[in-house]
Amino acid sequence: MNSWNIRRGTPADGDAVVAFNLALAWETEQRTLDPQRLAAGVAAVLSDPHKGTYWLAEASGTVVGQLMITLEWSDWRHGWFWWLQSVYVAPEWRGRGVFRSLASAVEAAARSQDDVCGLRLYMEPHNDRARAAYSKLGWLPAGYELLEIDFTRPPSRTAP
Repeated sequence: MNSWNIRRGTPADGDAVVAFNLALAWETEQRTLDPQRLAAGVAAVLSDPHKGTYWLAEASGTVVGQLMITLEWSDWRHGWFWWLQSVYVAPEWRGRGVFRSLASAVEAAARSQDDVCGLRLYMEPHNDRARAAYSKLGWLPAGYELLEIDFTRPPSRTAP
């Protein structure tokens, strides 16, 4: 039996989600996010399900893991992809199945919808621990490379 509960986030969870996203950005990209901008972005999601939905793992009233779902319409499949983003489990809770529980709950919810065609996620290319966790759950490489133009950052990266 798990010692945590999986639930959807509410506006009251904003501080916990912001703290996890700050830690996630630093751990995965050594990137320091603007806390005010992040808090506004998290609040926007938590108050408007059209922007996304946070799913949280909670133990004894404390959030111990999270992921966010955003939607992408696929004209090729005539359905929605649910994108897993902002995946984070508190370090002391890693290796206990928290992410597995979050991912399983999201997958079950997605499969229960007639208009959802699949799940997707992206990760840092050298995050071997995440890759192993995703692989154990049946996630496969999609064959796409992710490119972006980020209007919130000055262009400091060079093309590979």
